[in-house]
This record gives sequence, C-alpha cells and structure tokens, in this order.
Amino acid sequence: SALHGGDRSKLEIAPNLWAGVGLVRGGAGTALVGDPATIAERIDEYRRLGIDTFILSGYPHLEEAYRFGELVLPHLPTEHPVKAPGSSVNTGP
Repeated sequence: SALHGGDRSKLEIAPNLWAGVGLVRGGAGTALVGDPATIAERIDEYRRLGIDTFILSGYPHLEEAYRFGELVLPHLPTEHPVKAPGSSVNTGP
C-alpha cells in the first residue's frame, strides 16, 4: 500500500513497467508488461541506456522461458551472435 497508496492504477511506474508483482507473489520486483514486440522495445531501450544484464523470470519458469524465446527474442536486435557457455558459434563455411 505504501507503493501505491491504495490506488493500484499507480503501479505502472514507467511505460510497460509494472510494480505490482509483490501483490501476486512474495518479494519485491517489477514486470515488463505488454505484447512481445513492446517488451522487446523496452528491453532494447534499457540496453541503449547502458543496462547489459537482465534477470528474467516468469511463472511457470520453464514455460515462460520458452514463451520468451519464441515470442520476444525474435524482436530483439542482434548485433553479435549469442554464444552459450561451452558452445561454439558456426560462422559459415
């Protein structure tokens, strides 16, 4: 209640950034909300501001990881190939 003074409409603290996560699960946190393209736009906006690390979470965890990968990642710009630890990137013949 201290965060929103009883007015839950005040929980959107920036465009597409919702601070009401603590109302539906324990702990503090914020959530990017919107369609996949909008979420990607917000993530890229934060990246352009210099933020280079994001901690992403969703419920249920595995299903939301797949949803993010299938729906949001295709909208994000890729300047460099993403390399998972211990893997190699095939750059062609």
